[in-house]
Amino acid sequence: MLSYIKIFFIIIHSTICSIFALIFSLDRSFYLYYKLSKVFSKGIFLISGIKLSVSGLENIERNKIYVFVSNHSSQYDIPSLQYAIPVPISIVFKKELSKIPIFGWQLRTGPYIMIDRSNTESALKSIEKAKKRMVEKRLSPLVYPEGTRSKTGEVQAFKRGAFYLAAKVGFPIIPVSVSGASEILPKGKFKIKSGTIYIRFDKPISTENVANRKDELELMEKVRDIIINNLKK
Repeated sequence: MLSYIKIFFIIIHSTICSIFALIFSLDRSFYLYYKLSKVFSKGIFLISGIKLSVSGLENIERNKIYVFVSNHSSQYDIPSLQYAIPVPISIVFKKELSKIPIFGWQLRTGPYIMIDRSNTESALKSIEKAKKRMVEKRLSPLVYPEGTRSKTGEVQAFKRGAFYLAAKVGFPIIPVSVSGASEILPKGKFKIKSGTIYIRFDKPISTENVANRKDELELMEKVRDIIINNLKK
């Protein structure tokens, strides 16, 4: 019963924030939108009874652009990283989310990057859009290379798109390990538990010498191994 009460208030909170996000997205600097994302995430935590434990912030320089690459096991991963990442970000999200009334609309109009995973040509255009947004708006993309949430909490195989993007733009990758979120809200469940989500930002990895597909795949495995090792810790 308590979970349904939490879900009800989360929906109300998300709807109100989404309406303001639609308005704030008229400002194409996205300054207010970015500030609102912090308010949105903080509200989700308060309603849900969740705390964050963040480490590795010393690895992030506030005036630089990065590609944040994270594991993904719960819906709570997104607000957690929205709140924890100390630089303006642009989340790469799947096209299906844009169909959700109000919430999906603000994703489309905001600084985030929509990707159609069923259309390779469209996906490549999304990567080019992300590249342009990084340079022009100084936004750091947040990508989930597993493509979808893990049912078991274990890190799934990565897809190459994030590393192709990183190679194209030449900005460093920061591996992000998120744990505890899948216990709070596992995939396919509607029972929200109180608890702590742990986030670890690892040291930036240079992409300047990534020249071809082989280099991208090696980088992909390296980042995946770092994330898995940090989760074990």
